[in-house]
Amino acid sequence: MKKYYLTTPLYYVNYKPHIGHAYTTLAADVLARYLKSQGKKVFFQTGTDEHGGNIEKTAAANNVSPQKWADDVALEFKEMWKTLGIEYDYFIRTTDEKHKAQVQAIFERMLEQGDIYLGNYAGLYCSSCENFLDESELIEGKCPVHKKEPEKINEESYFFKLSKYEKPLLEHYKSHPGFLSPDYRANEIIRFVERGLNDISVSRTKVSWGIPVKSNPKHTIYVWIDALTNYITGPGFELGKDNESFNEIWPADLHLMGKEIYRFHAVIWPAMLMALGLPLPKKVYAHGWWTVEGEKMSKSRGNVIDPRDLVSEYGLDPFRYFIFREVPFGQDGDFSAEAFKRRYNGELANDLGNLFSRTVNMINKYLDSSMPDKPENSQLFNQLLESKKDIEKDMEELQFSSALDRIWKNISLLNREVDLKKPWELAKTDKEALKKFLNEMVWCLRLVSSWISPFMPSTAARMLMHLSVSRQPEEPKKIEPLFPRKQ
Repeated sequence: MKKYYLTTPLYYVNYKPHIGHAYTTLAADVLARYLKSQGKKVFFQTGTDEHGGNIEKTAAANNVSPQKWADDVALEFKEMWKTLGIEYDYFIRTTDEKHKAQVQAIFERMLEQGDIYLGNYAGLYCSSCENFLDESELIEGKCPVHKKEPEKINEESYFFKLSKYEKPLLEHYKSHPGFLSPDYRANEIIRFVERGLNDISVSRTKVSWGIPVKSNPKHTIYVWIDALTNYITGPGFELGKDNESFNEIWPADLHLMGKEIYRFHAVIWPAMLMALGLPLPKKVYAHGWWTVEGEKMSKSRGNVIDPRDLVSEYGLDPFRYFIFREVPFGQDGDFSAEAFKRRYNGELANDLGNLFSRTVNMINKYLDSSMPDKPENSQLFNQLLESKKDIEKDMEELQFSSALDRIWKNISLLNREVDLKKPWELAKTDKEALKKFLNEMVWCLRLVSSWISPFMPSTAARMLMHLSVSRQPEEPKKIEPLFPRKQ
């Protein structure tokens, strides 16, 4: 059975990892954990994009070689993913020898078949996003992403015949409506292609830190051609080979990325695959940006958020929870320390934490710590089960905030039931009714723990440990809170 192939973009190593990088990668991790819980096999790839003029300049400014700079920052990304509990299957770097060899071979193949040709590029170039720009794309004469004037360059360059794939791309968008996701981003791409595609420059002669064109080494391959190719080189694609293991993974089921690089993935990458005669990915999905207290994150403003600081203060699971609870995935969101603390104390400490503690403490106190091994005919449990299909649908469609909203409505329902049934009073008047109710609560919390597991794996595991049938009865004692309140 084909593995579900899930990717993040390759993160550029010109700066250390921040909350924007974490957002995409955690989304992939949440989805991967969910799919595995449904019995699916998953191949989850992430990595780093390490070539280009920006890396050359940054390394020089720090008095190290580009390779040393790339090695250090790639290690920071790996350490960050470890801190955030991200369970990827493969971490690819564009400086990997196998990747470089395949990029060169693919470039030569496209050159041989006429999809790449030698010409001259004269036009605008934004060095910050390593992107060639058309005059029509500028906003007040500046790059729409980096808000700075692009430089004018004129040099010999190889070009990729993107124009050749204008109609095939439009046909693919039409016949595969889920390819461009979410839906509200599709029109922007379709309109861009409908206006007509120009051939794009795919090499540089003034950037030495890159993969050389094998047949003409004075040219280095455009960083985006290099980076996009990772999606096939990572799973083991080799030009001219049978690619048996690669075919068990490709095509990708989902490419995840931020909206600023959507066009590369929705236009250039599928055109490259068409040129290679490979199947296209099933979905390319672009999410929005995080701002901080209403302002865009930037090094100059000094407001770049390092997720490790938040994990250190609140714990890993609360951080994973907050970034998908606060904003519908796909849309732009604003990070606020106040909002984080409010959700932590209100939804995690109060709603879930108190409910769990009260239930386990009552089991310990009133039922000698014995846990039910199967649910009785429980209306409450069945009521929660009615949400299961909707939660699963939300997870599959990457509607993470909607899934969490449904889960928290069920947690609120359970809290109301505790207040309504008053089990501490049933302990005095009706022991059988108390036992039935607490059994129901245990099974409902087991269900809740399975739902929150992709977002908060450690919390879910801790809940199940206390709610496990196989655990040994113990002396009643107060359990430690899942989420100690923050002042």
